[in-house]
Amino acid sequence: MTARGGSQPELDVVDLGTVPYQWAYAEQQRILEQVAAGERCDTLLLLEHPHVITLGRSREAAANVLASGDVEVVQIERGGDVTYHGPGQLVAYPIVALREHERDLHAFMRRIEDAIIASLLRCRLAASRAPGNTGVWVDGRKLASIGIACRRWVTWHGLALNVSTDLSYFGRINPCGFQASVMTSVVAELGDVAPSMEQLKLWLAEDLCACLARQPRT
Repeated sequence: MTARGGSQPELDVVDLGTVPYQWAYAEQQRILEQVAAGERCDTLLLLEHPHVITLGRSREAAANVLASGDVEVVQIERGGDVTYHGPGQLVAYPIVALREHERDLHAFMRRIEDAIIASLLRCRLAASRAPGNTGVWVDGRKLASIGIACRRWVTWHGLALNVSTDLSYFGRINPCGFQASVMTSVVAELGDVAPSMEQLKLWLAEDLCACLARQPRT
C-alpha cells in the first residue's frame, strides 16, 4: 500500500504498551501474513516486554545463556545470538514488505541503526555503529541490539533499545556473545536529563519512517 498522494509506502505505528513476548511473537506473525498478502500496510510495533531471554539462530546462542534463573528462555527465528528483554527497554518490530530495490537485509539493518542513532542524537547522545558488530554503541558500550528475520520478503523481529533497563539482568547471559558489562542504557549515559520512554517512542517512530523511506499512516 502506498500513502495517499505519495510514492512512499505507509507505515502504521502501533504502541502496544507492555505485552508478553509470546503474545507479541504471535501478533507479529499474524500481521506479517496480512502484509505479505497486501491486506495491511507496513506496521511498526512499539512495546516493552516482561523479563525474557531470546535465542537467535547463532549456533553459540544457547551456550551464551549463563544462568537464566526465573527468566523465560525462548528460541526464535531472528538472526543473531542471545539477548534479554525487560521493563524499561524500548522494543520495536518493523514488519515491512521490502520492495525489489530494498531486498538487502544487511542494508535494512544499517537503516535501523541509522534511525536509532538519529533518535539518540535528539537528546545529545552521540551514538554510532561499531565496525564489525551489529547494533548501536556509545564509547564501546552497547545501547541497542538488532536482530531480524524475513519471510516472503517481509521483515519481522527488530530492535531493542535500553532506556531505563535494569542492566543486571544481562549478567545472566553473554549478550550477543559479549560480556554483560558491555551493555549500557540511555539513563546510565544521561542520568536525570534522559528522555522518557514515551518521548523516545515518538522520536524512534519518526526516524524509522525517515530511514526506511515510509510515510506514517494517518
